[in-house]
Amino acid sequence: MKRAITMYRDEDGWIVVECPAIPGCASQGRTEDEAIENIREAIALCLEARKEAGLPLTIDVREVEIPALA
Repeated sequence: MKRAITMYRDEDGWIVVECPAIPGCASQGRTEDEAIENIREAIALCLEARKEAGLPLTIDVREVEIPALA
């Protein structure tokens, strides 16, 4: 299975990654590779926890078009 993630560097230099389709699913790492490996583990754990709790595994994530900023 594939899931979209977001990735950005925080003020302390850590790379923060989140999976928008899974509420609360986030991780971090010192490098991109470490952050990606960590979010893979977090996604698996979040999906397991949501399944056990009887929650939907994911939520709907969509893109919308907005006007470009000048």
